[in-house]
Amino acid sequence: MSERTVITDARIVLPDQVVPSAVVWIRDGVVERIEPGKGPVQEENVRHIDGQGMLLIPGMVDVHIHGAEGYDMMDGTEESVQAVSRACAATGCTSFLATSVSSSLDDLLAMIRSVKGVIGREAGARIAGLHLEGPYLNPKRKGMQHEAHLRHPDIAEMERILQEAGPLVKMVTLAPELPNGMELLAYLVEKGIIVALAHSDATYEEASRAFQAGASHVTHCFNGMPPIHHRAPGLIAAAFEEPHVSLQAIVDGVHLHPAIVRLMHRIKGPRGMVLITDALQAMGLGDGDYRFGGHDVTVQDGIARLADGTLASSTVTMNEALRLTTELGISLADAVTMAATTPASLLGLPAGRLEPGCAADLTLLNDRFEVQWTMVGGEIRYAAVGSSR
Repeated sequence: MSERTVITDARIVLPDQVVPSAVVWIRDGVVERIEPGKGPVQEENVRHIDGQGMLLIPGMVDVHIHGAEGYDMMDGTEESVQAVSRACAATGCTSFLATSVSSSLDDLLAMIRSVKGVIGREAGARIAGLHLEGPYLNPKRKGMQHEAHLRHPDIAEMERILQEAGPLVKMVTLAPELPNGMELLAYLVEKGIIVALAHSDATYEEASRAFQAGASHVTHCFNGMPPIHHRAPGLIAAAFEEPHVSLQAIVDGVHLHPAIVRLMHRIKGPRGMVLITDALQAMGLGDGDYRFGGHDVTVQDGIARLADGTLASSTVTMNEALRLTTELGISLADAVTMAATTPASLLGLPAGRLEPGCAADLTLLNDRFEVQWTMVGGEIRYAAVGSSR
């Protein structure tokens, strides 16, 4: 017998509008239909969830997260991966890419094995795959990436990585201007892996060639790359010109000025922007001293920095990024598209949209964007204390 759930009196977000009140029917982990109105629904053998007039959105998808709650993806343990999965669900995220930092090959393979051991039995958000941020990055734009582990693109090494990871590698961030960079780019594109550019000193011409060769994404845009200059426009301007290229945005009030977020939105639109956390293990814990990517990191006032002042990832959560984006004047519907629909589409997931036929990966938020509960495949994976579910 199939399992059915009905969510009544929910304020739902569609790509072009916010519906004040709707009833959402779910069958076997998939959205079955959506009806206007509050309900109630008089039907037996159905689990009822009262939306209480709160905001129901498709579960958010974080394509760039390193850790949370004191756990780092590079710990190489299944415990750490599960902790990040739970933390993602608690912050409204239903799928994520487990993201590496530049490291030795052995440490990267250990991280991959730990992720493989958790897939299919996640405690919270689903693991949609792996995002390899490095090690093929330019030392000139290394940011917090440890220079000792940076190296030139190496197809033989990537073959070894893919031998361990299989189809789990969904995205690789690299610097295309490095020796063998374009060759590795072509190799990855041929395998259907998203090639993202960042931690790169590429000129406008070099970046344009990379985008024309199949690179289609920019990791934490404006960070880890040259700024736009009127005689040397660089990677960012090249990405702005290419319709197929999407941009990651860390909307935490630190990494990007509000005017830059609005500029990105104006140029690319919600279908060309992806909200990310780029979170390290301090997410959910707050200020203090941490060890991340081989560096000592201090978090003060929620901002993570190395000893020299370099920004070292973020502590923002997806629900906070959503709220901050709307506070910049971007519509709620567009912000949800950037947090859920666009990244889900980028990864080819049957989620990220609140419509019939899509996975019932959903999040209920109150007016302060605090997560009340998170549903993955029709199953509540997180519920705030005192929430109605």
